[in-house]
Amino acid sequence: MALAKELMGYPLTSKRPLLVWSASHFKKRTQPTQLSIKPFDRRPRTSKSGVVAAISEDLVKTPRFNTTTGDRKSEEEEKAAVKFKVRAVVTVRNKNKEDFKETLVKHLDAFGDKIGRNIVLELVSTELDPKTNMPKKSNAAVLKDWSKKSKTKAERVHYTAEFTVDAAFGSPGAITVMNKHQKEFFLESITIEGFAVGPVHFPCNSWVQSQKDHPEKRIFFTNQPFLPSGTPDGLKKLRERELKNLRGDGSGVRKLSDRIYDFDVYNDLGNPDKSSELSRPKLGGKEIPYPRRCRTGRHPTDTDKEAESRVEKPLPMYVPRDEQFEETKQKTFAAGRLKAVLHHLVPSLKASILAEDFADFGEIDGLYKEGLLLKLGFQDEIFDKFPLPKAIVNTLQESSKGLLKYDTPKILSKDKNAWLRDDEFARQAIAGINPVNIERVRTFPPVSNLDPEIYGPQHSALTSDHIIGHLDGLSVQQALEENRLYMLNYHDIFLPFLDRINALDGRKAYATRTIFFLTRLGTLKPVAIELSLPPHGPNHRSKRVVTPPVDATSNWVWQLAKAHVSSNDAGIHQLVNHWLRTHACLEPFILAAHRQMSAMHPIFKLLDPHMRYTLEINALARQSLISADGVIEEGFTAGSYGMEMSAAAYKSSWRFDMEGLPADLIRRGIAVPDPTKPHGLKLLIEDYPYANDGLLLWSAIQTWVRTYVERYYPNPNLIKTDSELQSWYSESINVGHADLRDAEWWPELNTADDLASILTTLIWLASAQHAALNFGQYPYGGYVPNRPPLMRRLIPDESDPEYASFISDPEKFYFSAMPSLLQTSKFMAVVDTLSTHSPDEEYIGERQQPSIWTGDAEIVDAFYGFAAEIGRIEKEIEERNSDPDRRNRCGAGVLPYELLVPSSEPGVTCRGVPNSVSI
Repeated sequence: MALAKELMGYPLTSKRPLLVWSASHFKKRTQPTQLSIKPFDRRPRTSKSGVVAAISEDLVKTPRFNTTTGDRKSEEEEKAAVKFKVRAVVTVRNKNKEDFKETLVKHLDAFGDKIGRNIVLELVSTELDPKTNMPKKSNAAVLKDWSKKSKTKAERVHYTAEFTVDAAFGSPGAITVMNKHQKEFFLESITIEGFAVGPVHFPCNSWVQSQKDHPEKRIFFTNQPFLPSGTPDGLKKLRERELKNLRGDGSGVRKLSDRIYDFDVYNDLGNPDKSSELSRPKLGGKEIPYPRRCRTGRHPTDTDKEAESRVEKPLPMYVPRDEQFEETKQKTFAAGRLKAVLHHLVPSLKASILAEDFADFGEIDGLYKEGLLLKLGFQDEIFDKFPLPKAIVNTLQESSKGLLKYDTPKILSKDKNAWLRDDEFARQAIAGINPVNIERVRTFPPVSNLDPEIYGPQHSALTSDHIIGHLDGLSVQQALEENRLYMLNYHDIFLPFLDRINALDGRKAYATRTIFFLTRLGTLKPVAIELSLPPHGPNHRSKRVVTPPVDATSNWVWQLAKAHVSSNDAGIHQLVNHWLRTHACLEPFILAAHRQMSAMHPIFKLLDPHMRYTLEINALARQSLISADGVIEEGFTAGSYGMEMSAAAYKSSWRFDMEGLPADLIRRGIAVPDPTKPHGLKLLIEDYPYANDGLLLWSAIQTWVRTYVERYYPNPNLIKTDSELQSWYSESINVGHADLRDAEWWPELNTADDLASILTTLIWLASAQHAALNFGQYPYGGYVPNRPPLMRRLIPDESDPEYASFISDPEKFYFSAMPSLLQTSKFMAVVDTLSTHSPDEEYIGERQQPSIWTGDAEIVDAFYGFAAEIGRIEKEIEERNSDPDRRNRCGAGVLPYELLVPSSEPGVTCRGVPNSVSI
């Protein structure tokens, strides 16, 4: 039979080889691929007759003449008359643990499946039916053996379904799924077997809701990427419909089962209905510019109609269903949250027994050696007196074996007194948890950009006399010319808020500037600290300069000054560099990606792993971290003004075009362009571990992204006419960053280079930049004297009433200025959770379903090359950490710099670069 022979002989040809990276990482593809695809017209080629059909033993022969008219059938009618069976293998992921209600509904669904309430699938062709001008479809098919396999305990369960298609069906491009059960299920993937092109893969990774909650059929597309202009005719309407569903209509209260992505302002951080003291200003809009967050649509508060009502933990916050933590991640995060609650609970209960302040350093050490309960003197018989549920009492009794015992932070692991040294204080500015604020001094003394009418003289109180004795014989001008002076400058961001911060109970802060000198050995040393307060009258001493100590008294003053600098640094790290620049500023790009780019779009496929869990962790942050009376307000110096400080930084200094690593290093004066150097930059601090390792990862990401972009956009016109891509970028700016949309610095999107630069920056921020700023929080900050998140007392001078008590017992004064036991224990528990890698973490160079996430075999090969480069970088970083010439990461008592080592085990490891902002 000629038609059958033609079907069975479907031609397979090889693709044009793609040359990327270097010969050591990639090979030209010479072997045949599953189907021949033009690189930029993403349509499958067919045989000469245009047939892409199924292969099946169940070939049904039918007459070649129309039985009614007697006329010979057309070729299309002949093909339609030949039917084939193809099989779907459907992978469903089970929950590890179910509550009683879930188990009951599962049993009901198993019974319902037997009587016709099934999971129903339907294949959709890439082609239109010429008679109806609608996509060709298979018959509806149900998943087999659902009830039989309902008790299977495996994590993944495989089901099958059988479709009948005709010879003219063409290639499958989509599949619809209808869930007639009562319970949602997690659909991981579908593979169709039996077509001549080979297996057809549908990576799904999505929750499919019950028809009773969401009546519309779910749409899943194959892994084949298509630009909008290259979308097969049979998929165009489905592509548009799916995006419309994801956008919603901007109205209504979101249900937890919804999959709707939309924008809103930050008007849900306060709780004015509970107390007027918990009212917080709306962030986002002309008055206080800020990025947008995911809309939930909750009703307004009774007290303030512009504020959204709160959802308090443990009730869940809305994010689109597929953005919620998967079970393993949820379990890890929940355990951390319980740990934080219990760490906070015990000191609260014990507050009347133990003095609030630490007495000495030994008491802090006891938190790691003895555990919190033994430290507080609890005995087993006391537990019986607690008015607490038995589960919590049992947990408390077991806590000294783990849950309430703090792990020793890494900063203490090699030299427990290292944090006291000036060289370690300076080293952490380039190799600690916040290595992104150090800048080169261009003008000395430094000059403020604040309004002198409000904030006093713009010039610093620093003079050459303060630092000249610490410059190894150089004059200040020589040090400037040789690029040897650097600075941590928190003056302008803190000063406008200091009057309000210092009026808070138990909060005291300065606006600090710290000057460092770069030694001949390539290390930094602090040479002066300026402490500023807002001016109050002509005779008020608002600025004070502290220099390295010369005696016992000046030593304690110097240690307190460094603690105030660290407190400034901790606040800006958390509120600006970490939360604002990685979490909040990425959210608009993620929302717009889901709203404007189809899952078929190649750029969506590229970004997908770098968006995982970000909306969920940001929602949880709004609920309990950055909210009124949340962890950030309770634990950091800025208190209730912290988010306003974050917004001030967004307005005054955030620029997307400066968020990439090379641009940021140049902006801070740490590097200068030099085309003869690796990465095109010359670092002025040569041994700068964050920048050294970061540039390796930046270059690897950049090469991978350029390879990817050039694959799909060989000429600029394709970028300019890509409606989804342009809509994504436009909405990210004009809606997601609406308050800054008129800024002239937004990059244009007209060429492949433009797109590669934008995407490289986004992937860098989501992966390496976030990792560098996040996963060292407990290893460095878990020992609170090293990085106190808040200070409670200013430094007295001889005219202050407190000076006598400072002189008589400086250690006691020092600890009275530090966070209390209660503040310390809660802060340590929270940063421990935030520094923890989940067992289901995906690290840079990894992807779910790495061989089938895209149907473009050339890109799969390129991704494996990227993964190999990441592995090479990891080895290079390990070698750097053993190089004694790199004194900022190797030496006696010096911690290696591992925050940008790509891989990690689960837990608090101070290393590992996940793909996304996932914690």
